[in-house]
Amino acid sequence: MSANDPFARLPEAASFTVTSSTVSDGAPWPPEQFSGIFGVPGGKDLSPHLSWSGAPEGAKSYAVTVYDPDAPTGSGFWHWAVADIPAAVTELPEGAGDDTGSGLPEGAFQLPNDARAARFIGAAPPPGHRPAPATSSVVHALDVESIGVPADATPAVLGFTMTGHVLGRAVLTTTAETPA
Repeated sequence: MSANDPFARLPEAASFTVTSSTVSDGAPWPPEQFSGIFGVPGGKDLSPHLSWSGAPEGAKSYAVTVYDPDAPTGSGFWHWAVADIPAAVTELPEGAGDDTGSGLPEGAFQLPNDARAARFIGAAPPPGHRPAPATSSVVHALDVESIGVPADATPAVLGFTMTGHVLGRAVLTTTAETPA
């Protein structure tokens, strides 16, 4: 985790496991996960495959967030937020975060990211920017079936609302450096 640890001021939560066929923990994002929308050559804004296991007992739903606390904005960058994933679901396919959320399970929905699009937006660090060391893809196990945020809420509002409901977190950390 970076010096700008997004969980440092949050209540402790049990950990569980998240894996991906798209990217390995600690590895750089593949080109498809970069942002074509923001003009990165080869970027496809393709959300990563995520699979999780070992969630704490009592999990009634999940939320997924992809956040880069080290983005050169002064406030980080929310790439993706998904709420109300049913407890029986333990995997999202690569590309689930497209414009329509076609790969999301029934009942789950995407919130607008920092580009104000309710979809996954890939990495787009400026040319020459140091590799971003800590983009976190997080699966949050929650103690409620629905977190109760509106579909137009920000990921920060989702995070605030989840604070008292998080049973556990599964974190996959990736890096990004704009391809030359």
